Amino acid sequence: MSENFQTAVVTGASRGFGRAIAAALVAGGTRVVGIARDEGELRAVREALGAGFVPLAGDATDEALARDVVREYRPGLLVLNAGATPHMAPLQEQSWETFGRNWEVDARHVFAWSRAALLEPLAPGSVVVSMSSGAALAGSPLSGGYASAKQAIRYMRGYAAEESERGGLGIRFVALLPQLTPATGLGSVGVAGYAARQGVEPEAFVEGLQPVLSPEQVAKAVLEVAGDSGSAPEYPEYRVSGAGLRPVK
Repeated sequence: MSENFQTAVVTGASRGFGRAIAAALVAGGTRVVGIARDEGELRAVREALGAGFVPLAGDATDEALARDVVREYRPGLLVLNAGATPHMAPLQEQSWETFGRNWEVDARHVFAWSRAALLEPLAPGSVVVSMSSGAALAGSPLSGGYASAKQAIRYMRGYAAEESERGGLGIRFVALLPQLTPATGLGSVGVAGYAARQGVEPEAFVEGLQPVLSPEQVAKAVLEVAGDSGSAPEYPEYRVSGAGLRPVK
């Protein structure tokens, strides 16, 4: 529950899942340091959520930023949600730059913040929630390196958890794997791409995603897996769909 954490950091907090996660945490009494590149969008979130939201414009992949924020704010919860919208095209129509886009943002920023959490370190009982994707399990042939970057995030979660245990740090590392949803800007791009590939309208494609996952459900999942900051979750990874949470076994 969010009341276990006085301060949380949410990356990619200006829209989509990140904004919903920030809103849920602020509503529960947690001060949220929200990080995103667009200062104007962050100001809009601040206006909507109030003084409990601290906007911080910056590049979430910046290791110095991660170190400084962890050191200054001492968060009990890190939610590593930042990510790039993938270039939707089959492999032969990708360049290495477009293919690697999600490695350079999604995976790189999880590396930076997980490393900072271990090096500082965060206080015992702190929780790091990394946002992977259902694509890490099923693949995503139209989104370049997206699925592999999200799979790398799962590995990094496991590596960080092992280092926390070896060092007796008491930091928990959890990953969420949300299903594709049209309810975010990134998800709507994916839906459009796969609908076109199948030769159907996006609305018809979305019928196969029912019940549709909402950002608010992802926010609820974050609070649920963060749980009691003094104990480990039953599982370290969870799929998140419109039907709720399901552990990855």
